[in-house]
Amino acid sequence: MSFELKPVAGSKILYVMAVDAEYGARLRARIAPLMTGVGPVEAAVALTRTLAELDAGSSLPDLVVSLGSAGSATLEQTEVYQATSVGYRDMDASALGFEKGATPFLDLPAVVKLPLRIPGVKEARLSTGGNIVSGKAYDGIDADMVEMETFAVLRACQSFGLPLIGLRSISDGKAELKHVDDWTEYLHVIDEKLAATVDRLEAALENHEIRL
Repeated sequence: MSFELKPVAGSKILYVMAVDAEYGARLRARIAPLMTGVGPVEAAVALTRTLAELDAGSSLPDLVVSLGSAGSATLEQTEVYQATSVGYRDMDASALGFEKGATPFLDLPAVVKLPLRIPGVKEARLSTGGNIVSGKAYDGIDADMVEMETFAVLRACQSFGLPLIGLRSISDGKAELKHVDDWTEYLHVIDEKLAATVDRLEAALENHEIRL
């Protein structure tokens, strides 16, 4: 599926998602996102390539919005949260004296703050990694919700000087994951709520409540 840069209030938005399973009828009526595939590697490769191609054509977006589902042991199921920060839980060079989560020799903290805010949308701290988190594994993660792409999307955005908003709706986490159906059960509800949040984001841009 091809993506489109959506014009809103004189700006161009690039919406980014991982997979079609999260892209339901309500979102399809509003946006045509870049689909990256699952995980930080696929997200980094797909978005970096796309931004490089757009940059070569002098058509970079003004804002990137990463959206989809997430897991959480504490947040409300199917509710949408905007990420106030994102960390990379796969990175651990602590055996060499580096802070866990911090990439060695990179001038970037282990947890990176995301400054843009959509008025009226709940906030939470996000953790990105290449693994599915379930059950007791949440105890070792210092964040409110987990997923597999946003930190990679952030790094690609930083390479091109672009702002990022991260939106996640909670699909699972209250119970141990045992089957893919445990993730997909509420994706139709998540589609509806993410679509409403997209509307809220675009209205905030139109009303100058978000300034890029």
